[in-house]
Amino acid sequence: MEATVGMAAIQMTPQWLRGLASWMEHSGWSRLGHLLLVTLACLGLLLAVKLVSRAVRRAVDDGNDDVTSDAERRAETLGAVLTNTARVLVMAFFLLMLLQEFGVNIGPLVAGAGVAGVALGFGAQSLVKDVISGFFLLMENQFGVGDIINVDDKHTGTVERMTLRITQLRDAEGRAHFVPNGSIIRVVVLSKDFARALVDVEVGYATDPDRAFEVLLAAGRKLHEERPDQAVEPLEVKGIETLGPNGFTIRTLTKTAPGAQWEVARELRRRILLAFREAGIEIPYSQRVVHHRGGNFSSAD
Repeated sequence: MEATVGMAAIQMTPQWLRGLASWMEHSGWSRLGHLLLVTLACLGLLLAVKLVSRAVRRAVDDGNDDVTSDAERRAETLGAVLTNTARVLVMAFFLLMLLQEFGVNIGPLVAGAGVAGVALGFGAQSLVKDVISGFFLLMENQFGVGDIINVDDKHTGTVERMTLRITQLRDAEGRAHFVPNGSIIRVVVLSKDFARALVDVEVGYATDPDRAFEVLLAAGRKLHEERPDQAVEPLEVKGIETLGPNGFTIRTLTKTAPGAQWEVARELRRRILLAFREAGIEIPYSQRVVHHRGGNFSSAD
């Protein structure tokens, strides 16, 4: 009686469900186990890459959150690129293993992918150029995330993200620039190791140059004492740079932390203006002398 009921229950089961149960019994559980192992391996690889990137960042962290060192920027850049590359490779590996477990012969697929890759390389030369250029930019440590750079005198900003294909910049107005690495010809890094704030000050010809030098040095020395993390060295007076129509120009240079040259220059100009007012040193304004030649003029009534 029980056997009869069991046979009836099996006959009432849908055909697809019986087929699924048969597949699971013969090979399904084994393949699912293999896929589970592949999934765990992929997740473990991604986790390992993430932990390595985090460990590198911690190893180069100097504990100063106000100033980002060159080693910290390089670690951030390499960590981001390594993580993105690992994700792509792990996803491709997982898809290939998935196809293989379900009986798809991946040998011709891999060979075809190789041929397609060669064809794609010829057809997308700019993409290949971007990737190769990005690789050498990273390996040579030309710049990294957090650096302030100028690209070909066209784009200036802070590097926010860097991959093998593009470099993303954020300029002073908040605009994002996506620059393909293959199009980069010349890069000027404005925050490499240190920077210098260049400030030119024009004073009138009636001013004693030595007195102006003393006031400038005092203002720069006070700025260095109050902000040593930005103005890492006292101001240097290089001397008289030009002789203009209204006065002479004094050039100053101040060594600053990377990326702090603009803020230091603005603060230094403010302090110089106040110090000159207190010392009675005149900053000249445009003047014009008009010479009138005498002569006989006749006017008609």
